[in-house]
Amino acid sequence: MFLVLCVSVLAACATPSAIQGPATDAFQRSGRFAVSVDDIEGGSQAVQGGFAWYDSGRHLILDLANPLGSTLARVEVFPDRAVLTRSDGSTQEAATADALIAQVVGAAIPVSGLRSWLKGDINPALTSGVQQDNGSTRFVQDGWSVALSRHDTHGPRLVHLTRKEGLRSISVRLVVDAS
Repeated sequence: MFLVLCVSVLAACATPSAIQGPATDAFQRSGRFAVSVDDIEGGSQAVQGGFAWYDSGRHLILDLANPLGSTLARVEVFPDRAVLTRSDGSTQEAATADALIAQVVGAAIPVSGLRSWLKGDINPALTSGVQQDNGSTRFVQDGWSVALSRHDTHGPRLVHLTRKEGLRSISVRLVVDAS
């Protein structure tokens, strides 16, 4: 019983608090993420934790936390730039969110695509191989195989992205806990 209580407390701490922003109609989601990068020679890197997402359309804020809930970083995306602020106060900047994440992580993660995919939106002009069955949607966009499932009224509660990039395989899973 004690073990179940400890696991429940740790799981609850993994998701950062909802982001308070100026737009009351902003799209918000929070939950857990897992990113893994495996190379053909057997090397593997993985990171997991919690996330809080706030998107007013012009301003995106993404908070990332470690599995115990401590803030790792905040990513802010503006129309003309993206800024990462680490928990130690250091910052890094790039022209786009995708470029920033590629600099920081060393692998492309499609933040621009996630802005639509977290809402369950796909752009037919940019996607191929769209398949829908049993409440799940699968498609390919910008080299990513995307699966959206477990929908609620705001969008998918499970987003799974995979991509082969050279000798590496990249996997990103987002599990939405709350809107």
